Amino acid sequence: MPSHDLVVIGTGPGGYVCAIRAAQLGMNVAVVEKRATYGGTCLNVGCIPSKALLHASELFDEAGHGFKAFGIEVPAPVLNLPQMLKHKQETVDANVQGVAFLFKKNKITAYRGTGKILAAGKVEVTADDGSKQTLDTKSIVIATGSDVAQLPGVTIDEKIVVSSTGALELAAVPKKLVVIGAGVIGLELGSVWRRLGAEVTVVEFLDRILPGMDLEVAKQAQRLLGRQGIEFKLATKVTGVETSASGAVVSVEPVAGGDKQTIAADIVLVATGRRPYTDGLGLEEAGVVTERGRVIIDDHFATNVPGIYAIGDVVRGPMLAHKGEDEGIAVAEILAGQHGHVNYDVIPAVVYTYPEIASVGKTEEELKSAGIAYKVGKFPFTANGRARANRTTEGFVKVIADATTDRVLGVHILGAGAGEMIHEGVVLMEFTGSSEDLARSCHAHPTMSEAVKEAALAVEGRAIHI
Repeated sequence: MPSHDLVVIGTGPGGYVCAIRAAQLGMNVAVVEKRATYGGTCLNVGCIPSKALLHASELFDEAGHGFKAFGIEVPAPVLNLPQMLKHKQETVDANVQGVAFLFKKNKITAYRGTGKILAAGKVEVTADDGSKQTLDTKSIVIATGSDVAQLPGVTIDEKIVVSSTGALELAAVPKKLVVIGAGVIGLELGSVWRRLGAEVTVVEFLDRILPGMDLEVAKQAQRLLGRQGIEFKLATKVTGVETSASGAVVSVEPVAGGDKQTIAADIVLVATGRRPYTDGLGLEEAGVVTERGRVIIDDHFATNVPGIYAIGDVVRGPMLAHKGEDEGIAVAEILAGQHGHVNYDVIPAVVYTYPEIASVGKTEEELKSAGIAYKVGKFPFTANGRARANRTTEGFVKVIADATTDRVLGVHILGAGAGEMIHEGVVLMEFTGSSEDLARSCHAHPTMSEAVKEAALAVEGRAIHI
């Protein structure tokens, strides 16, 4: 029976990072992966391929609509979708091959197949041919990620009714695309196909897009996406989807009650969220406690069964790759006798639409609900010199600080490159910085990041350029 110090089940961002860090710390590490390639959902059919298509479609849209204002005269661009999808696949291949290289570099043993926990210290691996072997280990880390959440009464066939996976593989641009769900996945993939020529309608059960994000930012983002041609039907529920060889008909009605209507579509994207993936893992038999599908852990990522730990999408907290990575590092360090830790108050979130939406920390709504007094500083990109030069003036930066201590409690950015700029707020908040600290930090000119400094200045009403 093969023996290891640690067996990690799943090689998504949480799992592979956990394995690498544990190997760095001197452990004999093994991973179990059922896919043909490493990297989990994120690298194979999630974060990485979607960003490849988002970037490519953004360039296509800019070439078709933005170049002329810069004095660049070019013929209307012609879409070569097979080549764009080839670029996406090349991006995926490079990333998953990179993980395979890192496993070899760190002397991590990989087992191909489906993992099942037989008991503490025992993991059974079932290969594609049905053969089984049992691994002996001191510790087990569950890092099996998440799967597409099904919408009751709607069958995903990945042809007409697709999940995010199918939406990355469409052979042609749909004339009409209906997206069910106005969360991150729905807005990102809806944006891709809208830029490439589809008519996109987003149906959302709630009365707003991007639940959980700052409401002011979400409302402005909706306006900007609407200007790009995306139609929103909010506070609307889907009551059924009927498919045929030629497409689908989506039946909807107001959540509050009212007239029903139908929407014709070539493709329907179900983007109603994700669920923890623990199918066939043997948790119940092993005695591991779960609640509403998620594995219950303590502050050290330990389950109720000694020697079994869990991280990433299968446990509490946001389903974000970087959150899983930080947890993977933390649990590896704990197993090595160190003090691994994740600060859940300072985990950024990014929506890679155009413009991007990024946030870290508390929203105004959360602070109001908690009864915490705060101050807000805002600065629009219309007043930023670099944004004007780049013709990327949409959006703004918002800095929220404690009214008494001035400690920054949240940063929210809507604008080009928001996903890169947000980390200034992450570092500041990690060191419990104040808006004064940020306001007094010199920023290079001309940069988009100057808007972050100006928003910090605005907390005390002393922004310079507005």
